[in-house]
Amino acid sequence: MFAMGVLGNLLALGILGVHRRERRARASPFCVLVTGLAVTDLLGTCVLSPVVFVSYAQQASLLALGSQPLCKLFAFAMTFFNLSSMVILFFMAFERCLALSHPYVYAQHGWGHRLARAALPISYVLPALLCALPLMGVGEHKQYCPGTWCFIRMVVPPTTGRDGALAFSLLYASLTGLLILAILLCNASVTASLCRMRKGQRARRGSLRRGGAREEELEHLILLVLMTTIFMVCSVPMTVSALRESSGDPLDESGDLMAFRLSALNPILDPWIFIIFRGSVFRKLHSLLCTAWNKPTKPVLASGSAETGAVSPMTSMTGP
Repeated sequence: MFAMGVLGNLLALGILGVHRRERRARASPFCVLVTGLAVTDLLGTCVLSPVVFVSYAQQASLLALGSQPLCKLFAFAMTFFNLSSMVILFFMAFERCLALSHPYVYAQHGWGHRLARAALPISYVLPALLCALPLMGVGEHKQYCPGTWCFIRMVVPPTTGRDGALAFSLLYASLTGLLILAILLCNASVTASLCRMRKGQRARRGSLRRGGAREEELEHLILLVLMTTIFMVCSVPMTVSALRESSGDPLDESGDLMAFRLSALNPILDPWIFIIFRGSVFRKLHSLLCTAWNKPTKPVLASGSAETGAVSPMTSMTGP
């Protein structure tokens, strides 16, 4: 998983760099945000995975390896990179929504590049401040089974008097849920805008003429929808775990472990989704599949044997 995550993110960053040099133009806001997402996923993989490696190699839990500070730092890094990636994905969806809902104003006032310049600092600063609250006493970190990972304490019975831990758990889960909802709404708006444009083009011209800009918008939407789907599959279980009723059994951590494993898959799958479904590769795959599916079959000639003197019905006795 570690190797696939590092390789995928490095390949994605290399493809983005080559694409920018080939076009010899200023990187689009969407590409800037995709680059930020790849860098964030790469950093998260490189920071978290080695600690897990050492834990398994030493056959010891994080608390046994570095006591409470290591567990707190691991939990901070995990919550930070998870939330930061989700904020970047939200800005990607929001940028596409603005570009299609208000294209003229978006182009005239340079909203895209302004948004891209502001999005990356916001995506790092705000999650860092929020995830640092447990380090300052608001919220609580906990080591989870099998002792190789730490996260915020998600199940806090109300009778324990840990109101701060319960409030932070609900805040983190609610913010994650709101971001997922906002991303879905932005994607729905982008889809609706593209459908309206397509319908208007057909009404004016009688047929749909596909232009390069429209194809690029569609490719961005496909990439965004796929990344959103991966994010939902990988992040919703962790959000649900944090939103469980406080009366849940704090000793039952099997669901938490499964949620953590899914969350760890997110930075691994994201870059491969970009690599496989980016414009040129996606068009080639689509062309190959269509060619293979619609490949014309050669007519089978009813051949005869020279010894028997049989004649094919596709020929005549006098010549072709």
